Amino acid sequence: MSETIEQKCIAKGVKLTDQRRIIAKVMSEAQDHPDVNELYIRVSQLDSKISIATVYRTVKLFEEAGIITKHDFKGGKARYEEVNEGHHDHLIDVNSGEIIEFVDDEIEKLQKKVAEKYGYDLVDHKLELYGIKKKS
Repeated sequence: MSETIEQKCIAKGVKLTDQRRIIAKVMSEAQDHPDVNELYIRVSQLDSKISIATVYRTVKLFEEAGIITKHDFKGGKARYEEVNEGHHDHLIDVNSGEIIEFVDDEIEKLQKKVAEKYGYDLVDHKLELYGIKKKS
């Protein structure tokens, strides 16, 4: 099982107050890519004394420590997810905002091939696809 955000904070020497611990727990349990307002709503259900400012500061702290990553997908709000060892790309539904994580070996090979074609070794990349769900 992978490390929780709380465990990553401890490993990186990030001081965990009770409020930060709750925010870390909520983020570790997130199955989506929440924005700060969504996080605040979830955190408030566990501790109504945590302010949105505290959530903003904590998210920024976790991001600066390399524990979570910020995504600026089209359509506005910054969204966050835990930094994982495994690479994945994103497919974003432009109507609902749903985000699907995926890995496709053919895409990975093609990106490497494109870099090599132009004389580069690929060291990193990110891919965001935007779509509208087909009606069934």
